[in-house]
Amino acid sequence: MKKVVLLSLLLFLFFCDAMSQTTTPRRDAGRYGIRPILIRGPYLQVATPTSMIVRWRTDMLDVSFVRYGTEPGKLDKLAGHDFRTNEHIVTINGLTPDTKYYYMIEGFKDTLQGDANNYFTTLPLQGKEAKYRIGVYGDCGSISARQGNARDQFEKYLGNNVLNAWILLGDNAYSFGKDVEYQSHFFNIYKDNLLKKSPLFPSPGNHDYQDEPYAAEVAQRSGEVAYYQNFSMPTKGESGGLASHTSAFYSFDIGNVHFISLDSHGSQENGKRLFDTTSTEVQWVKRDLEANKNKGWVVAYWHHPPYSMGSHNSDTETQMVKIRENFVPILERYGVDLILCGHSHSYERSKLMQGHYGMEASFSETKHLLSTSSGFYDGSANSCPYIKDATGKGTVYVVSGSSSRTDHKQATFPHDALPFSNVDYAGACILEVEGNRLDLKWICEDGQIRDRFTMMKNVQQKTIVKAKKGQTVTLTASYVGEYSWKGSTKKTRSIEVKPSAGVSTYIVNDPQNCIQQEFEVQVSGN
Repeated sequence: MKKVVLLSLLLFLFFCDAMSQTTTPRRDAGRYGIRPILIRGPYLQVATPTSMIVRWRTDMLDVSFVRYGTEPGKLDKLAGHDFRTNEHIVTINGLTPDTKYYYMIEGFKDTLQGDANNYFTTLPLQGKEAKYRIGVYGDCGSISARQGNARDQFEKYLGNNVLNAWILLGDNAYSFGKDVEYQSHFFNIYKDNLLKKSPLFPSPGNHDYQDEPYAAEVAQRSGEVAYYQNFSMPTKGESGGLASHTSAFYSFDIGNVHFISLDSHGSQENGKRLFDTTSTEVQWVKRDLEANKNKGWVVAYWHHPPYSMGSHNSDTETQMVKIRENFVPILERYGVDLILCGHSHSYERSKLMQGHYGMEASFSETKHLLSTSSGFYDGSANSCPYIKDATGKGTVYVVSGSSSRTDHKQATFPHDALPFSNVDYAGACILEVEGNRLDLKWICEDGQIRDRFTMMKNVQQKTIVKAKKGQTVTLTASYVGEYSWKGSTKKTRSIEVKPSAGVSTYIVNDPQNCIQQEFEVQVSGN
């Protein structure tokens, strides 16, 4: 009898061992025994010019350390802590602005990840002008082949260039923003490049709130949904902008570009939302914009678009209607340059416009457009850049909710205010900013760029330069692009001239004759 029981027990243990090997990953035996498995990450958060947060998750409790340095084979600095957790959050301080760092993540026993492909670049100093690239992903968590294709083509376009950051426009994990959906639909998809190399600044959508009214009413304050547990936000103003003291909305700077990330679905005190102009969120937005009037560019982003005829209808859906009627006028009054949203699984884009707060039928090109150009800036007819003067008037609206899928469209698609619209291709956007020039490109799943536009500020100028007789003067065009100097073969942005006494005029144009700048050099006789 004892032999039968013993045999049965051995068979049971053998069966359990076999099942464990087929249903769970086999752990590697480290030098000191069982080694934790890296489940998620690493991914980068709350970037600043002098710091970076590195996050990751392990399947069992472990300590959290990051080794880092400016050379891949010389990671001579260490940050972290020795208390055990499976949600690892390490802040690296004392970094140099706009500098590339290599890093590896470590537990108590072994390195979890770290090679020449683990690196990040700190943000530039606030206000500094240079070439910056920011990725724009809306509704990206559908786990589809199209999602992977859109990702791959975006990364192919980027090449070896630095992606200073990327932003999320909400609905980051379908269908209910559960942690398991974030793992399979988001973190597993973007882990190999974007997440571990470029800092992420997200915003939430309705699906991140489980697409339920109850969650929207309480989760913004309680932080109980996965969105708030999975991401760290710059709530104290550490990345630039005004401190919000909440993860629901915040702002940050990348050089001379000021970004505002907003929550258009969650509710605040007394059930107020983004369209309630007395809400905490809107009052903070006003203070933030007032405090950042000196920034070169201002970009706001959130989930529900004020204009769309894609899979959602901005004439019939209450949140979209009220955001357009109540909130958009505030942003336009402060001169916000670009507004990015998702929600509709399509790509839709306006021209430079202002003052349209009604239904689609009330849109008037004559009344609401500040430019009739396509903005393509590619030499085609009527394609000059959108040019903003010192008044700051005019905003371009983009719906980019097709990072992982496309969907049905309304009967009146495209929206009258959004002539550059497409519901056939998945894709993500890249924002490229250099000085007073801003470009946005929509990179599709097949590698084609099917829409783009260029915006510039304060470029149609007449500049007076005073010089002494015999002095060499350097003239520099006010815009970023291509240059044709009248009376010269020079094609550079700057030229040197040595005019005689009196007044001499020099003119520079772009090849498309969209921009002209005049220099009047006044030479004194002394």
